[in-house]
Amino acid sequence: MVDFSIILAGFGDVFTPFNLLFVVFGVVLGQFVGAVPGIGPVMAMAIAIPFTFGLDPLPAIAFLVGVNKGGLVGGAVPAILMNTPGTPDAAATAMDGYPLTQQGKPLKATKMALFSSITGDTFSDIVLITVAAPLAVLALKMGPVEIVALMIFAFSIISGLMGESLIKGVIAAALGLMISFIGTDPEHFTPRLIFGFWDLFDGLALPSVAIGMLAISEILRRMAEGRGTEGQGILVPDTGNPEDRRVSWVEYWACRYTMLRGATIGTILGALPGIGSTAAAFISYAMTKAASKEQESFGKGNLHGIAATESANSAVVGANMIPLLTLGIPGSVTAALIISAFMIHGMQPGPLLFQNQGRLVYGLFGAMIMANFINLWVGQAGLRLWVKVVSAPKAVIFSSALLLCFVGVSMATNGLFGVTVMLIFAVFGLLMHSFGYSMVIFIIAFFLGPQFEKSLSQAIALLNGNLLNIYTSPVAVALLVLSGVSVFWFLSKRTNEEADTTNLGVPDGETLDQKNP
Repeated sequence: MVDFSIILAGFGDVFTPFNLLFVVFGVVLGQFVGAVPGIGPVMAMAIAIPFTFGLDPLPAIAFLVGVNKGGLVGGAVPAILMNTPGTPDAAATAMDGYPLTQQGKPLKATKMALFSSITGDTFSDIVLITVAAPLAVLALKMGPVEIVALMIFAFSIISGLMGESLIKGVIAAALGLMISFIGTDPEHFTPRLIFGFWDLFDGLALPSVAIGMLAISEILRRMAEGRGTEGQGILVPDTGNPEDRRVSWVEYWACRYTMLRGATIGTILGALPGIGSTAAAFISYAMTKAASKEQESFGKGNLHGIAATESANSAVVGANMIPLLTLGIPGSVTAALIISAFMIHGMQPGPLLFQNQGRLVYGLFGAMIMANFINLWVGQAGLRLWVKVVSAPKAVIFSSALLLCFVGVSMATNGLFGVTVMLIFAVFGLLMHSFGYSMVIFIIAFFLGPQFEKSLSQAIALLNGNLLNIYTSPVAVALLVLSGVSVFWFLSKRTNEEADTTNLGVPDGETLDQKNP
């Protein structure tokens, strides 16, 4: 039975000045880093996690959620003004946003992006609040056998949807699992793979691994790519017409079905592990264009194009929390970072979180709703300021980010050893990126490794050492069948894509055998 006193207490916790201040700070920081091409909310969250160590769980996690929400709004600013997306998902926004800027309507474009982003985000948050608790109750009925099958299914989906190929995705997941085995065996409590370094007895710290691979490696890569370039100011054209500086209610309401479609797509895709906001934005844009009677206007400054992409990519934020809170499975890199924040504060995301920390969960839900209103207010007040931010010199931004990474990891881990681990995985991350392996899959597998190993040991014991006895669990059998179907589908899809690409390179009238005797 639902305890409404816990729900009301959780929502009430958000309105304390201290907690509310961190939500505001997170949104402002998120919009700032989103507006700077090359930083983005993922890097900002990775850097900020160690600094939340001294906070209570609610303001710490609410702050990170605010950074994520604000980053998606801020990422649209450089995409619209400069045709340089601040975040990957904002690339779809640039297709209609930048043409509006060239027409002298930059404020109309940025405000439409802001309004549709808040709409999509609020929609997914409402869905999260509605379905999370029932799903958690259902998840509690799953035993070790079902959990192992669920994780295998999650790995198959994530490996197929992220990265260049399914094979590389599986290899990245296997590497993540292998690295997670460093430390103490959870079943027999004996050290393994520590090679005489007793600092590894408790395993590798997630902040060191995550910040090294996601933040440090990305900073170094972008510094190498932007070597010799300087931040330059931009000139934003303006028609001078007041109507071109705002979005009227009529214009907003005309996009209601577009935003509803985008929010629905973002919520569905966000709840599935591994798809992410970038795919949601482009799928929503493509479906909106296909459904439009004015398809030729897309790519030339159509407000529906902006509404479609922004409502979809922002809806992913709330939906990503559904598998995280109910199953303990991160569906994206930002969700993996939020899980690390939970772990820093001594909590394990999953269905038991609603039983043991129900007040915190509903406090987080309240913080997410408040972050949407703050996002709207900060976005309207700060649009002109973010125009200045987009031209900030990269040398200043990246050097500051590096310093924060070093200080943050040394605070959250075992001092210099944690920093050393971070640098090792920064190099490892660069190598993985160079060879086309997904770092996100690696991080997710690294996080899920201990739980997967523990559940696997328990499942083998329950099955009396005979995996063929799995037929006693129909849910596990169904999940394993779905895993096999998804792997087959991804392999056949990649094979067809490669065949199409090859055929495009063969002149008419010439066979592949003639071309390659």
